[in-house]
Amino acid sequence: MFSGRKYVYEVYKEKSFTRAASNLYISQPSLSSTIKRIEAKIGMPIFDRSTTPVGLTECGIKYIQAIESIMSIEQDFHNYLDDARNLQTGTLAIGGSNLFASYVIPPLISSLHHYYPGINVNIIEDNTSNLESQLLSGSLDFIVDNTTLCETQFDSFLYKEEHLMIAVPEKYKINKYLKEYQVTLDQIRTSACQNPEVLVVPLAKFKDYPFIMLKPNNDTMRRGTQLCKANGFKPDILFELDQQSTAYHIACSGMGICFVSDTLLCKSPALKDMVYYKLDEEKSKRNICFFCKKNRYITFAMSEFLKLIS
Repeated sequence: MFSGRKYVYEVYKEKSFTRAASNLYISQPSLSSTIKRIEAKIGMPIFDRSTTPVGLTECGIKYIQAIESIMSIEQDFHNYLDDARNLQTGTLAIGGSNLFASYVIPPLISSLHHYYPGINVNIIEDNTSNLESQLLSGSLDFIVDNTTLCETQFDSFLYKEEHLMIAVPEKYKINKYLKEYQVTLDQIRTSACQNPEVLVVPLAKFKDYPFIMLKPNNDTMRRGTQLCKANGFKPDILFELDQQSTAYHIACSGMGICFVSDTLLCKSPALKDMVYYKLDEEKSKRNICFFCKKNRYITFAMSEFLKLIS
């Protein structure tokens, strides 16, 4: 029943028989024939071919879930064998958004490589929703994020605490009236701006200016919207983007105000013509964590990586 699962799974991933056939190096008619034989054996269709892109039937959803469970079990056993043979090799797959893939993961895997050059590391850059699905399927060992994932499905490992700041183009006239609230990049990078004596900016002062925000499913967007609401206004949103670093660079061009993490400000090169302000700590503070699938086998490579972040 599952002997041809790689063909089914490739169509599911690509949502296209044509692209799946190309990836599998077989013809589309051959792939379609193979899928039809599997469906005939099951007695129910797996794919809904009436939609574009190709979707799953109710049976197909259950079939994919079963495939992913099998893949996860096989991967766990393969990892166990690697460790049991004491090879101190293997692979480690880590996912994160552009920010984490660019600035957080690289120094950690560099340290891992120093001690264990035989471990191959694969970095996947994507949005949280897609990364979460890959973590559940077993194709990723860890993802790093600043949001909260379901505790019944994932184990979390704290990496560090971060804070949201607000970045305002220097040319905006409001800045000259708020000098007592402004913080420097040096204060941000040394965490000095989080001292209690540093004043929290009255966010309502920016209600008449445009904002560069992230898309609604992003934690930065949710927190930014909540902060604005707590200060009595709804932000005038000029753009909604996928990546925090993109929003920050657009803000730096002078087009609007953005919420930006001190992680990005600490790791990225200093950009000119911006003014920074501290936000309410309880609403702006969050944890960066590494997540793995609950109850999965922790490989040697995963175990050694966790030691680096503890």
